[in-house]
Amino acid sequence: MQKDIAIVFDCGATNVRVIAIDTRGHIIASHAMANETDEDPNYLGGRIWDLDKLWGKLCKAAKIVSTQIDLSRVAGVTVTTFGVDGAFVDENGSLLYPVISWQCQRTAPIMDNIGKYVPLEKLYEKSGVYPYAFNTINKMIWLKEHRPEVIDKAHQFLFIPSLLIHKLSGVMVNDTTMMGTSMMSDLVKRDFSEEILNAIGIDRGLFGELAEPGEQAGSISQSAAALTGLPEGTPVFVAGHDTQFAIFGSGAQLNQPVLSSGTWEILMTRSKGHRTTIKELEKNLTTELDATKGVFNIGQNWLGSGVLEWFSKNYYSELTGDELYETMISEAEQELPGANGIMVDSAFYDDGTSTNGGTITGLTINTKRSQIYRAFLESMAFRLREALEALEAAGGFKAERIICVGGGSKNRLWNQLRADVCNTPIQFIEQKETTVLGASMFVFTGAGVYKSVDAARKQIDYNESVIYPSNNAPIYEALYGKYLAYKKNR
Repeated sequence: MQKDIAIVFDCGATNVRVIAIDTRGHIIASHAMANETDEDPNYLGGRIWDLDKLWGKLCKAAKIVSTQIDLSRVAGVTVTTFGVDGAFVDENGSLLYPVISWQCQRTAPIMDNIGKYVPLEKLYEKSGVYPYAFNTINKMIWLKEHRPEVIDKAHQFLFIPSLLIHKLSGVMVNDTTMMGTSMMSDLVKRDFSEEILNAIGIDRGLFGELAEPGEQAGSISQSAAALTGLPEGTPVFVAGHDTQFAIFGSGAQLNQPVLSSGTWEILMTRSKGHRTTIKELEKNLTTELDATKGVFNIGQNWLGSGVLEWFSKNYYSELTGDELYETMISEAEQELPGANGIMVDSAFYDDGTSTNGGTITGLTINTKRSQIYRAFLESMAFRLREALEALEAAGGFKAERIICVGGGSKNRLWNQLRADVCNTPIQFIEQKETTVLGASMFVFTGAGVYKSVDAARKQIDYNESVIYPSNNAPIYEALYGKYLAYKKNR
């Protein structure tokens, strides 16, 4: 019997899922359950992930999926999750302190004062990670300052995919993609930075030897088999941070940016080159380690459809569902480039929590809601071009097209504006579960079904479609210049 099914435990902030997917990228079975943080019983107002509760949901989902597939076809199992989070464990893998969630605010003051440990410029130069308050380094320092006994007793620190791999197999191993989100890495060495760890007083030995995606960590244990319904002895392979597998699963080649368009817009590219100077820091770039060796993932993010949802609630409150979006798009399509002089400040979406607020200029008593909506779409297309140019400069390349995935990829006007403003084709793919798809390729390669992850990816029919720049591209070139001038003088 051919081993042509991979089981992916995919843990997100909103949902946890177990998905069975075959070598052609077809989802055979899946089950999802809601996910949420809990209050930290040890710290008032703190937010944690209850690992036992999370594991229980994944086991329940796996039990359901295991009854819907031919288990003899399973090549292996892997785990993907959000980045940065993890916990210190003892020799048995038991938590010494709960998994502090990236949603917890306790570490914000630490990031603000990180310079007392390591100069921010040095941290960024080494790790490439933008100074987000939720970065792993801040949790290390918080535990060092507030719960030093946890580190003193620790056998190892495990990132959250590794905690789940331990539940599945009993093996403790961290992976390179999660390490790359920690702000404690050395991008060039593809390992933890001894310099950074020494500066914060954390022993490198607490992280163990790092594994690469696709390496076998162990196999399904007897106890995990009973809980999940998966056969004992099934190989368990390393994956890691969901973003890296989403970009690989999208089919992106080197220097081909991927735009994940949802509540947030996340533009990321796979590149052989990278720059992590003060210039890139000022442009809010973050650089992580790709799922494959020798490649870097350079990215930037800003608020996306979350802003448009605010707009629709206030200006199209009488409509819902498909009628709402079709009306908004069709009305805005009737407006000319430049939205009759309306311009939206990027403060609306560069920081969704900004107290300074954004501005809409050019309003008159004759302004229509369709013009404001088009101005929002145009402004976010300008923001995309800014990010694209920053990625190209950092990676030393020129993009030939942008792959667009996520809910925002369904907005035909927005996509045309993206193509026109960036003067770059926008490509769409049929596959929606790119994280799971990407992770499955490393399972099939690790299991020997394919010789390489690139060979595995060649088996996928992405059924690509493309939107090309229109005759409005020269108009938007001029409008982009006005946007930059307006932003500079804001």
